[in-house]
Amino acid sequence: MRRTLIRSAIVISMDDAIGDLSTGDVLVEDSRIADVRPSIEVAAETEVIDGTGRIVIPGLINAHMHTWQTGLRGFAANWTLLEYFRRMHAGLATVFRPDDIYIATLVGALNQINYGVTTLVDWCHNNPTPDHTDAAVRGLIESGIRAAFFHGSPKPEPKPGEPHFSEVPHPRREVERLLTGPLADRDGLVTLGLAILGPHYSTLDVAMHDFRLARELNLIASMHQGGGPAKTPGGWEKLLAAGLVGPGINIVHGNDLPDELLDRMVDLGVSFSVTPENEMIQGHGFPITGRLLKRGVRPTVGIDLESVLAGDLFSAARVALSMQRALDNAESRKVSGTIPATTTIPLREALRWITTEGARMLGRERQIGSLTPGKLADLVVINASDLNLLPVHDPVATVVMQTSLANIEAVMINGAWKKRNGRLLCDGLEEKKQLLAQSGRRLVQDIERQGRAA
Repeated sequence: MRRTLIRSAIVISMDDAIGDLSTGDVLVEDSRIADVRPSIEVAAETEVIDGTGRIVIPGLINAHMHTWQTGLRGFAANWTLLEYFRRMHAGLATVFRPDDIYIATLVGALNQINYGVTTLVDWCHNNPTPDHTDAAVRGLIESGIRAAFFHGSPKPEPKPGEPHFSEVPHPRREVERLLTGPLADRDGLVTLGLAILGPHYSTLDVAMHDFRLARELNLIASMHQGGGPAKTPGGWEKLLAAGLVGPGINIVHGNDLPDELLDRMVDLGVSFSVTPENEMIQGHGFPITGRLLKRGVRPTVGIDLESVLAGDLFSAARVALSMQRALDNAESRKVSGTIPATTTIPLREALRWITTEGARMLGRERQIGSLTPGKLADLVVINASDLNLLPVHDPVATVVMQTSLANIEAVMINGAWKKRNGRLLCDGLEEKKQLLAQSGRRLVQDIERQGRAA
């Protein structure tokens, strides 16, 4: 048995029964957390790590990201959502080869580990062939990250004689191939979910088909909601009437959902993922963070697009928190003429959004999301003695409001170190970076060449 003890650290467990420890030990045995207490005695063969001046937290969970766009970092930063649809999905996405998907997914996942993310929801919707899909899965597996691979479908403009993507049901045969092949182990590091179109982006028949497919195969069905008029007005009401809306349904964005529909979704156990920075940049509208909190549920938080912004999940949580506090403060001024007497959202809430709530959305709250004995050993060590973090008065504030990539000292996934002493543990990283850069350059050149030919 492999044992690792992190000794004398500040521990933020995110487990209400354990709480926070100003000085505590975390014991890992093989792939699981064995104990979390103020002091743990261990056998001589245990690897003991001095946690003095460190903060240990659960691994972060990025609830929504299109990792296939890593090779286009920053390329879409000046686009609105409408430009993104036209220039990414109907443009750049069409010139991706499987190798482009592979290297983008691999490097994107490695970058998430570097940032402290141990579980990535990879929403892959540029997979026109099984080879593209397999390349993405291979990249995730090779990275060593824990991932939920949400299998989607591409969205090009149809060629003459082809149906619009909104009229194409999710491919059952391809999903079944994944479940019996590369993603057969439902308890493995990389598992399967569905990134479906949903009623906002598909016909009613397609939406009905896809919801039923997800339910039959017991897979999470995640869908974008928002961004222009719905393809199927009234589609949600029909899905609700058919009894297809409930746990296992994940709404991404949801900015324009009317209150009555949001009420019904919340009551039925639907989960919600906000990508606050990208939503405000591209024109989705204000994130629905506060609307969810008023209804007694918490959002999960994702990055969305590295083609637009950085892959820093701490920043995304801060944006969600700051934006909603600003809206709450503005509403208070409007109603009472003054700011609220106390803050409307405690910082621990934001940390929940990127840990325990991400686990709940994936249906894995008994396995990940907190430092709880028996759960899988996914954790992050933050160097709180760094210049930008000390002195630590409130560890949660230090983590949520001040921690950056520079402070992520170590990352463990499934009991194995993926980052130590501030360095990602990855062979051939420079070569991988070069391959990503070559892929990104070729994609841009190919789409520019197509534009000139047209």
